[in-house]
Amino acid sequence: MAELANPLKRSLPDGTVPEREVARTEDHWALLMGTMLAVMMAIIVVTGVTNALHPPSNVETVEPTTLHLDGEFAESNLGTAAEPDGSVTVRMVAEQYAFVPNCAKVPVNTPVKFRLTSTDVIHGFLLATTNVNTMVVPGFVAEVRTTFDRPGVYQMPCHEFCGDGHHGMWARVQAVEKDAFPRMSPVERTSCEKQ
Repeated sequence: MAELANPLKRSLPDGTVPEREVARTEDHWALLMGTMLAVMMAIIVVTGVTNALHPPSNVETVEPTTLHLDGEFAESNLGTAAEPDGSVTVRMVAEQYAFVPNCAKVPVNTPVKFRLTSTDVIHGFLLATTNVNTMVVPGFVAEVRTTFDRPGVYQMPCHEFCGDGHHGMWARVQAVEKDAFPRMSPVERTSCEKQ
């Protein structure tokens, strides 16, 4: 009679899984979940260490204190330049609180490569309605590529806080018709003023 009073001691009806079987199955699932968690953590650690040693981005260094004197970012090399393969390269320097030059003209339907660096602090480089969005870090060259499919003026704000004048740090990219671009002088390519 005592057996019937305690519901835990009654015999199991057909189709009910015994407690030992349930415990064994739960142990297997716990082991499987633990193994999966360990594998995921190992992947995260290995990926983090590998990318810390070899960042997956374009890593070029430049001396920020002397970059304006010679080399790629000398003042005479800034702006838009046509490349032999038909593409265009825009070189700019970000500094508190301006992009130099503050305007770049590029042709539509042409591959454009932006190469930027900073002389002082971290800046942001963003071209709305395009795939261009990067950080510009002193001592490193940031490189991004895009193509403009229609003529127009694209605003280019600094989107990384860089100091008190950050809110006024804007530049522009003006996409012009492809046939008009080769006729422009280097000075015209860095000015968005009406000619």
